[in-house]
Amino acid sequence: MLFNAAASGLAQEPGRSIKPASEIRPDKNPKMETKKIGLAIHGGAGTIERSEITPEKEREYRAGLERALTAGYEILKRGGSSLDATEAAVRVLEDDPHFNAGRGSVFTSAGTNEMDASIMDGKTLKAGAVGSVQHIKNPVNLARLVMEKSPHVMLDCAGAEAFAKANGIELVDQKYFFTQQRWDALQKMKAAEKNRTSGAGKSFLITDQDRHGTVGAVALDKDGNLAAATSTGGTTNKMPGRIGDTPVIGAGTYANNQTCAVSCTGDGEYFIRAVVAHELSALMQYRGLKLQEAAQDALDTVKQLGGTGGLIAIDKNGEIALPFNTNGMYRGYVDPKGKFVVEIYR
Repeated sequence: MLFNAAASGLAQEPGRSIKPASEIRPDKNPKMETKKIGLAIHGGAGTIERSEITPEKEREYRAGLERALTAGYEILKRGGSSLDATEAAVRVLEDDPHFNAGRGSVFTSAGTNEMDASIMDGKTLKAGAVGSVQHIKNPVNLARLVMEKSPHVMLDCAGAEAFAKANGIELVDQKYFFTQQRWDALQKMKAAEKNRTSGAGKSFLITDQDRHGTVGAVALDKDGNLAAATSTGGTTNKMPGRIGDTPVIGAGTYANNQTCAVSCTGDGEYFIRAVVAHELSALMQYRGLKLQEAAQDALDTVKQLGGTGGLIAIDKNGEIALPFNTNGMYRGYVDPKGKFVVEIYR
């Protein structure tokens, strides 16, 4: 599903080419000044069938997406930064046990929760990321702290948690992240794995919601600055220490004021191989593609490799794209008039 920004006056100027970043000085270009704001979010892509979700459960998912949109949009509407807006929206989704990030994260094969997150500033190209953290309530907050308070882009495992503690972030017990649904999903995966190796005939229904999921947000603020943030618990039954595309800048997350901000969801290994988030930006910057075409082309590379998923993106003109190659993607955006749109199915 793509948001038609052309009808709302947000489309790129006809015939305008995208110059390489080295030829553009955004701080001295009056055309970069804007009062437009925009926000898009996602809560994961996969095989999402109406028949598999009760009306009550669907209302809960929609309500969670709406809360995240509200949190981010209120910041933008008050003149706040795109960084603050994306961080706030993702934090709401991390706190919602329906989504695979923060509380409600999936379990590793060892029965632990290991979470990844990242955030990127399109104005400066600064970024922060954390991988395989086990005791951080809101990994996206720590990712931003890495960006702003350390000389590094990514910290993982014990080092990331030591950095969090040194900077006043409270560590929580693993039981905080536990949800029965995610634990049951791990047991189903283990049983299915055991049956495959033993040759037993019993089958188990393993849904994409059982296997994986990610949350993310992209935003444009009134100063024309773009930002992206992404957070995930990874994939159910993953090996301890596995890190997917979410904290890999350029794979699952990217933002550049000259082009767009991107947050991805899906089969992380394929998004890493295709460097999807940066690929989208590069298609705009060097080939002059508009956002929607670039977004679809970048996602198509994942499908060609054998992976599935989706992404959300917003460009410097406020145009939004939300392509996915699965049956559904939890997603939403706020249009130029402030209308909230939340969708799940194709």
